[in-house]
Amino acid sequence: MKHIISLGAGVQSSTMALMAAHGEITPMPDYAIFADTQAEPMGVYTWLDWLEKQLPFPVVRVSQGSLTDAQLEPPRWSKKSPDKQWVRTYIPAHMVDGDGELKGLLGRKCTGEFKIIPMRNYIRRELGIYGKQCKEHLVTQWLGISLDEIQRMKMSVEKWQEFRHPLIELRMTRDDCHTWMQKNGYPRPPRSACIYCPFRSNKEWRTIQENPKDFEFAVQFEKDLQEVVASMEPEASTVDGVPYLHSKRIPLSEVDFSDDKKAATQLDWLDECAGMCGV
Repeated sequence: MKHIISLGAGVQSSTMALMAAHGEITPMPDYAIFADTQAEPMGVYTWLDWLEKQLPFPVVRVSQGSLTDAQLEPPRWSKKSPDKQWVRTYIPAHMVDGDGELKGLLGRKCTGEFKIIPMRNYIRRELGIYGKQCKEHLVTQWLGISLDEIQRMKMSVEKWQEFRHPLIELRMTRDDCHTWMQKNGYPRPPRSACIYCPFRSNKEWRTIQENPKDFEFAVQFEKDLQEVVASMEPEASTVDGVPYLHSKRIPLSEVDFSDDKKAATQLDWLDECAGMCGV
């Protein structure tokens, strides 16, 4: 039986990994696995480099490629539906139609395609069951969901894998994770989420602004995504509207991030899939 930490390199999963290193969560994991979208803020990569040196078990980095490039690709034929074209836009951007009416979210495939799949594929290959059916329980994968996000708990769809939630077992919230880190003399971890993730609160966007390169990247990405969507022929697209990264649905460069009252993205995170992002 292998025990594997799903490491998002954010607050909860970093705390969970370090608690395992301290022997406060057992057994000792075989390794941690980090799925790189190639779109995290530089602070997350810096933190991950540091965290890796603190752990007595290895950190495996996997990647499905560039999430950014995938979203900015032109429409292409779907292999599953050859009579219908589709565009690879993955993030849940906030949509507005031509009349300024709200259109909900663009899509929510980013976590599944760029977090869950590369992790699962690596583990299957490592276990030697890639491409095979396996009903034997071989892996316990630890997810960094805390007690205040208990709604995000889900069952694994794989027979060979079960999910474990050590922070919920210990009744620990996100704030408790911060407290544990401080008590043990560790720095404060960053939020683990892509630079342009629409689920960022105003407070988190201010953190992105502190690194001008990251913020400029997000601003330019929003413009590029809008151009890609606008350039698609109607018959080649299932997207109707203009995507924005902020819930105010105005250009990111024009948003006033000082209002934390309108920064309620916690519910968005609670509705996000099984604890692979934002932890």
